[in-house]
Amino acid sequence: MLTITDLFKRYPTGQRALNGVSLTVDLPQVVAIIGPSGAGKSTLIRCVNRLVEPTSGSVVLDGTDITKLSRRELRRARRRMGMIFQEYNLVERLTVMENLLSGRLGYVGFWRTYRRRYPPEDIRMAYGLLDRVGLTGYENTRADALSGGERQRVGIARALMQQPELLLVDEPTASLDPKTSRQIMRIIVGLAQERGTPALLNIHDVVLAQSFADRVIGLRAGKVVFDGAPNGLDEKVLTEIYGEEDWSTTVARGEDEDEGRKPPRRRGDMESEAAVG
Repeated sequence: MLTITDLFKRYPTGQRALNGVSLTVDLPQVVAIIGPSGAGKSTLIRCVNRLVEPTSGSVVLDGTDITKLSRRELRRARRRMGMIFQEYNLVERLTVMENLLSGRLGYVGFWRTYRRRYPPEDIRMAYGLLDRVGLTGYENTRADALSGGERQRVGIARALMQQPELLLVDEPTASLDPKTSRQIMRIIVGLAQERGTPALLNIHDVVLAQSFADRVIGLRAGKVVFDGAPNGLDEKVLTEIYGEEDWSTTVARGEDEDEGRKPPRRRGDMESEAAVG
C-alpha cells in the first residue's frame, strides 16, 4: 500500500510544485494522474522514489517512510519501485537484453554484473518479458536501433525485471503516435493487472486516462482537485482541472472509448481459458 500525506515540494526559485498532496493507493489498480503542464504530475511521481526530494510530508510504501531513509536504505527501497520514463532512459550502445538485465542490478552482485554473469532465472525472466511486450527476437538488437515505441516496450520490461511492488510511470506516451500510445497503454495495464501491481501513471492524454485507468487523480497548481473513477471526468471536472474550454468532444470521445473497450484479461482468466481449450 502506498500512502502519500501532505506532500510539499518547493524549489529554490520559490516555485511550489506540490502543495499538500495526500492520496492512498491500496489496490492493484492503475491510477492516472492528469493535469495541465506545471501542475506537479512528474514531480509527484518522482517524489515517491525520491528522484526529486520532497520539501516536507511523507511517502509510505508498505510501512516504510521513503522520505526518512538514508541513501543506502533508499537504494534498497528503490528495488521495490519500478520506473518507466518518458525519455526511455536506455543505454543506447547496449543490446535490448543487456538493458533488461540492468533491471536486476539491485539484486545481483557487482562482479557478476560486470562479467555479465546473470543467474539463469533472471535470463529466463527477461526472455519471458520480451515475449510479453512483443519484442521476441530483439534481444541482441542495440537500443539505438529501435523505434520510440520499441524503446518504450524495453523500458516497461526493464522496470518489471525488478519485480516491483509499485510501478511508477512518467508520461509513457508523450513522444508516440496515437496507435503506438494505445498499444503501450494496453501493455502497461495488462501487465499491472496480471501481476497485481499498482501503477501510478502521469499522463497528458485525458482520453487515454479515461480509457485505460481504474482511477484518475486530477492535479492543479500542485493540489488534488479530483480523485475518482474515469467516468467522473465530466465537463465541470475537466474545467476545474484545466480551466475553461469546450470539453464536450473530449468527454464524448472518452465515453465512446470506454464503451468499445474490453478490459485486459487477467492471468487467471487466461489460465482458465487454456484449461478449457
